[in-house]
Amino acid sequence: MLVARRNQNWLPGIFNDFMNGDWFSERPMNNVPALNVTENGTNYELEFAVPGLKKEDIELKIDADGIMTVSYSRKQEKKENDSRYIRREFSFHQFSQSYILPDDTDRNAVSAKVEDGILTVSVPKLPEEKTAPAVRTISID
Repeated sequence: MLVARRNQNWLPGIFNDFMNGDWFSERPMNNVPALNVTENGTNYELEFAVPGLKKEDIELKIDADGIMTVSYSRKQEKKENDSRYIRREFSFHQFSQSYILPDDTDRNAVSAKVEDGILTVSVPKLPEEKTAPAVRTISID
C-alpha cells in the first residue's frame, strides 16, 4: 500500500531511510577489486579492476615463501566548492590481499602494468622439466 506523506520534507526522509537502511549497513567487499585469473602454457595472468588508480597508488610484493601481496591506498583530495555532502563514503580507499603463487612459477620474472583502470600481473611459469616416467619395469637378473 502506498502512503502519501503530508510533510513537504518527504524527499530527504526517503533518502535518509534508504541510505541508513539495510542496503548500506554492512558491505565487507566494498574495497575488494574484481579479479580475473587466466592460465595458458607459459604464464598465469591476474587482472584487477582498479578504476581511478595510478601505478603510484599500488604496491605489489612477493615474499620468500611465494606469497604475492597486492595492496593499494588512495586518499580523496579535499575539493573546495559550495556543495555540502549529505553522505560521503569514498574519501579513503584501502585494499590488501595475498595470494599463494603455484610452485611452477618464476617468482623473479613477475611483471605488472596499469592501463585503462586494469592492473595486469603476469606470472610466468617455469619450463617443465623432463622427468623419468613415474612407473617403470625393472628387470630382474
